[in-house]
Amino acid sequence: MPGSTVRATDTTAGACMHHSLVHRLGAEFLGTFWLVFGGCGSAIFAAQHVVDGKDTGLGIGFVGVALAFGLTVLTMAYAVGHVSGGHFNPAVTIGLATGRRFEWKDVPAYVITQVVAGLVAGGALFAIASGKEGFDAGAGFAANGYGIHSPGGYSLVAVLVAEAILTGFFLYVILGSTDERAPVGFAPIAIGLSLTLIHLISIPISNTSVNPARSTAVAFFQDGAAGQLWAFWLAPIVGAAIAGATYAVITGVNRADIDIDGD
Repeated sequence: MPGSTVRATDTTAGACMHHSLVHRLGAEFLGTFWLVFGGCGSAIFAAQHVVDGKDTGLGIGFVGVALAFGLTVLTMAYAVGHVSGGHFNPAVTIGLATGRRFEWKDVPAYVITQVVAGLVAGGALFAIASGKEGFDAGAGFAANGYGIHSPGGYSLVAVLVAEAILTGFFLYVILGSTDERAPVGFAPIAIGLSLTLIHLISIPISNTSVNPARSTAVAFFQDGAAGQLWAFWLAPIVGAAIAGATYAVITGVNRADIDIDGD
C-alpha cells in the first residue's frame, strides 16, 4: 500500500506510482476467481468423500474447507496483491473506501470485476461438478444461507450478526497487518489465517460468506439460495464499513488517504 515507507515485499506495499486500473482489475479478477474456485471448490468436491452412498471419512471437512479459503487469499495476495491491493471482496473494497484507504471512484469497477470473476468461477465449478453422474447442484453447492439453508439451522438475525462482526474483524486485520510498522511481507499470512479462523467459526452458522462476490458466485445454482443472497451483501458491507470508519479511532493509527490499491 502506498505509504511513507516503500515495502516491496509486502502485498500492499506502496509507492508514488500505481499500476493502471486495467491491470489492477485484472489482478482482482484472478484473485477473486481463485478464492471462489479454491474455497467453494473444496466444499463442493472435497468436504466429503462418498462412495456408493457412504461417507468414507476421507473428506477434508469443515477444517479443510476453512483452510482452503484462507490459502486462496494468502496465495493470491502474494501473487497479485502488489498490483491491486488484493481485495478480492466487495465488502473489503467498500470498507477500505469508508476508511479513506481506497478511492471511491474506483469502487464500482473493483466490485463489478469481483462479482463477474466470482460468477465465472461458479460457472466453472458447475461445469466440472456436472461431469459426475447423479450430481444435483440444487441440493447443495456451497451456497450461504440462514434458517433451513444454514448448515446449523441458525436464524436470519444470528447470521446477520455473525457476518457483520466477522467481516468487521477481517477488515481490522487487513488494516492492521498492512500498516507500515507491521512486520514486512507478512500481511498475506495474517489475512489468510484470519479468513481461515473466520470460516472455522462460521461455517456451521451461514456456510461463511464475509464476501458478497463469493456468495453471489454460487447462489444461483442451489435451490433457495438466491432468495437469501441479500443478507450476504448487507451484513458483510455493514461490518466492513463500520470497521473502516472506526479503525483509526480505536487504534489511534490514522492512515487516511494512503490507498490499499497495490504498488
